[in-house]
Amino acid sequence: MKRITLLIFCLTYLISSSSAQDYLAKSWKQVATQMPDEWYGTAEAAEVAGNVLLAQKDIGGWAKNKPYHHHFTEGDKAEYFEAKGETGATIDNGATTMEMRFLAKIYAAQPDARYKDAFEKGLAYLYEAQYDNGGWPQFYPVREGKSVHYSADITYNDNAMINVMRLLEDVFKDHDGMDVLKLGDDLKKQAKAAYDRGVDCILNTQIVVNGQPTVWCAQHDPVTLAPDNARKYELASFSGAESVNIVDLLMDLEHPSPEIIAAVEGAIKWFNEHKLEGIRLERVTNAEGEKDLVVVEDPEAETLWARFYDLETGNPYFCDRDGIKKNTLAEIGYERRNGYGWYTNAPEKILKAYPKWQNDWVTKR
Repeated sequence: MKRITLLIFCLTYLISSSSAQDYLAKSWKQVATQMPDEWYGTAEAAEVAGNVLLAQKDIGGWAKNKPYHHHFTEGDKAEYFEAKGETGATIDNGATTMEMRFLAKIYAAQPDARYKDAFEKGLAYLYEAQYDNGGWPQFYPVREGKSVHYSADITYNDNAMINVMRLLEDVFKDHDGMDVLKLGDDLKKQAKAAYDRGVDCILNTQIVVNGQPTVWCAQHDPVTLAPDNARKYELASFSGAESVNIVDLLMDLEHPSPEIIAAVEGAIKWFNEHKLEGIRLERVTNAEGEKDLVVVEDPEAETLWARFYDLETGNPYFCDRDGIKKNTLAEIGYERRNGYGWYTNAPEKILKAYPKWQNDWVTKR
């Protein structure tokens, strides 16, 4: 028995030790949410948690694209401390929700009250940032300036709003490690209410054409709820990418209302009507010796969808930083052609899940 106990201890130590050695080479997203459970109990994880606490803005959220798992110098610490009161908290690129999920994980392994307090402060930020119509802006407080006007938009881009709603769902259901936080009933009720308002916003922002619900834009005006432009190459459009996880969330709702069923079925119809078949993406070496992305014909290729479809024609479009729409990927410059995701196969998962969902919630009604 002692040998078995010793073996288990050694294996646990080796896993933790290996993870500790590797975590610096990983992305912050991997470290925040995907490390072995044992790692979150290590001294290295506690050091990272200290960085996350320091980087939390006074308002409760976090900035994006920061390597919180790297060692902070005294200079780094001073900069993060000075930035606490600055505008810059966001839900873009997984920010704030990712840090909150990390705090829940480390609290489970190292129940320090500071981690729970910071998590609850993050929740308060998400509640404050939500519009009365149920949407969330990309940044809160909203940034000033014409060049970043879209930061005030209701933001589905890169799953920003859906990440928030999935976190809130886990909070009020005590799922995905949130149970260890033992959050109060009031916070859970707030999470459920905010989530429900988010669902209402999703229904109200769905693009309707000739009376038929379709899909969503990557961002919508916070007042009119209409599709809106973001960066120069992200014009108002039907989104073949961001709409996927919106539909996925709606399909996860139990006992969906007739409005939700209509929203899902409208989106499914749109996805089916806008498939791109017989083409695939290929990396080639161009005349300058650079790796370049091209579209080639291939009758055996998997189904693709464009990221953006024109609101008037319903056709795919591609765009450079000049904001001028092009009909093909080859017509835009090298930098945007290779530096942005213009195609996706993500709708396939929704189409595969749809028959069961339809049988469960439509056929049997």
